[in-house]
Amino acid sequence: MEKERAAQIKELQKEKDVVILAHYYVDGEVQEIADYVGDSFYLSKIATSVPQQTILFAGVSFMGESAKLLNPGKTVLMADECADCPMAHMVTKEQIAEVRGEYDDLSVVCYVNSTAEIKSVSDVCVTSSNAVKVVSNIPEKNIFFVPDNNLGRYVAAKLPEKNFIFHDGFCHVHKSIEAANVKAAKELHPDALVLTHPECTEDVVAMSDFVGSTSEIIDFATASDCTKFIICTEMGVFFELQQKNPQKKFYSVGHRQFCPNMKRVTLEKVYDVLAGLGTEDMEDKRIELSDEIMQRAATPLWRMLELAK
Repeated sequence: MEKERAAQIKELQKEKDVVILAHYYVDGEVQEIADYVGDSFYLSKIATSVPQQTILFAGVSFMGESAKLLNPGKTVLMADECADCPMAHMVTKEQIAEVRGEYDDLSVVCYVNSTAEIKSVSDVCVTSSNAVKVVSNIPEKNIFFVPDNNLGRYVAAKLPEKNFIFHDGFCHVHKSIEAANVKAAKELHPDALVLTHPECTEDVVAMSDFVGSTSEIIDFATASDCTKFIICTEMGVFFELQQKNPQKKFYSVGHRQFCPNMKRVTLEKVYDVLAGLGTEDMEDKRIELSDEIMQRAATPLWRMLELAK
């Protein structure tokens, strides 16, 4: 049934000229039928270069919003319109305005895992792949990093010449990976390297052999001579890790490495969107943003792509 559904999706895609973009954290069966699979930075770049006029996003809402901001003339659809990122809502415009009033020479650096509204009052966006590079290229000394506290602290440790003001947002999946979990996993697999996403807490980062974005973790594991790895990020990444490295072993650090929002995206939902494309039933799947938000929120995204070159 899964193979039959995948074939039907490919047929509908071709017929309706739709490109499917999927994040590494969605289920493997969805990654398998996507045209492009990657982390937020890769998908942001790809969204600006695909020829198709309709983008179907297998991910969470801020990703669809980013694709729309970078492609205002295109139709962007979500495989599941309720798939959202709690961290994206952990900072408000009022909090940003308050910090702007307290500091001169300030840049509001907004993690791409945020709403379009928050991007619209920020100076530049970053992803976990490019945050250090982008912030190092910002002229301002004071950096208000929103919303993720852990990624902010990771970047700050790399750039001591900057003065960071941290927010208290976090990713519940990465925060749930505790140092005790990692220690227990290392005791079970003493010859495994620990690969960690910078959204994890500082004590977990300190225990790691490598820290990087989802795509950087995949690249590191693929290039490494080591054959065993403990993975400190969402478990959807295991699909690509195993696809690229069938001879290597990958271990989790506990059952909580699971994003329920990413897992809302299924093969059936991708099919339903494609099958219903052009009908009124699909209106709630469409990313719609006001002209004002579109104009203001696109600027920090484009600036990110420029500074990350």
